[in-house]
Amino acid sequence: MAASRMDLDGRPIKPITICMIGAGGFIGSHLCEKLMSETPHKVLALDVYNDKIKHLLEPDSLPWAGRIQFHRLNIKHDSRLEGLIKMADLTINLAAICTPADYNTRPLDTIYSNFIDALPVVKYCSENNKRLIHFSTCEVYGKTIQSFLPKDSPLRQDPAYYVLKEDVSPCIFGSIEKQRWSYACAKQLIERLIYAEGAENGLEFTIVRPFNWIGPRMDFIPGIDGPSEGVPRVLACFSNENPGRANGHIFNVGNPNNEVTVRQLAEMMTKVYTKVSGESALETPTIDVSSKEFYGEGYDDSDKRIPDMTIINKQLGILLLPCLLIFSLSLISNVGASDLKTYAEAIKKSMAKPTSS
Repeated sequence: MAASRMDLDGRPIKPITICMIGAGGFIGSHLCEKLMSETPHKVLALDVYNDKIKHLLEPDSLPWAGRIQFHRLNIKHDSRLEGLIKMADLTINLAAICTPADYNTRPLDTIYSNFIDALPVVKYCSENNKRLIHFSTCEVYGKTIQSFLPKDSPLRQDPAYYVLKEDVSPCIFGSIEKQRWSYACAKQLIERLIYAEGAENGLEFTIVRPFNWIGPRMDFIPGIDGPSEGVPRVLACFSNENPGRANGHIFNVGNPNNEVTVRQLAEMMTKVYTKVSGESALETPTIDVSSKEFYGEGYDDSDKRIPDMTIINKQLGILLLPCLLIFSLSLISNVGASDLKTYAEAIKKSMAKPTSS
């Protein structure tokens, strides 16, 4: 049973209460499942929506009945937030606006969501001596040094100029008019605040930088199982197992051997769609569209996102990575045939609707 599990130092894992902000999202829903099925912990699940964790909230018949409570709230303006953080031993903050299309069209919301709205979470954790695990993003690295080198420079092949390391890689962003960097800047600033709280006020924290995690329940079809407008992400666990090993650290979490271009990803997905839908392959499966055409003015491409995994492997061990929802791109074909079929049917219906001239 979960209660007999050991941490990486061989000590029994004691039950704790976790306040998870953003529990109803992609990462949060999977993390809730892991915590319910593999640990004795209790979860206070905070979010505006609970569609992705409804199966965990069914009454008494489930083995984890009573260990997960859903609290519908928006952290922007809810006086219950501090009380819920006080009730917990650990707070995990997953709340964010993290869809690239929003960085250009909703830069203010993006900055407020990822920095201003996160301030009370950090403040309450620090003031009440509660440990914080904050989910950031690989976007904080911005552009790599490699991207500024001449195209014919042999240094472009040197991993030192493009592999991203938590403790040494610089954070390089584009110009202010490129609002695509509003997300990355807000995320970096909240990281700096958390780090400062740790240094000055003793906040126990861990910062996680996901590198393009993918899997079931991540994406949406506008108007079908997501917002009626907007652009879905590109197919876009830490718990209490070893707080001592993770405290005060920033961790890259990703697969350095899984880099693909958006074109390659599109080609993979068209093959999967053809296989799942049973339809013939398209004569022209992909077309080139610039980031400016797709996202609009103000978007600026990042070049590479290859994480250095040395620190997390050393501190937490490679065996912990499956708990952190690291999905191989080979998982795309297994993301769930039923999900892809649902999307295929939804797309057909959408394309069949008459459009006004």
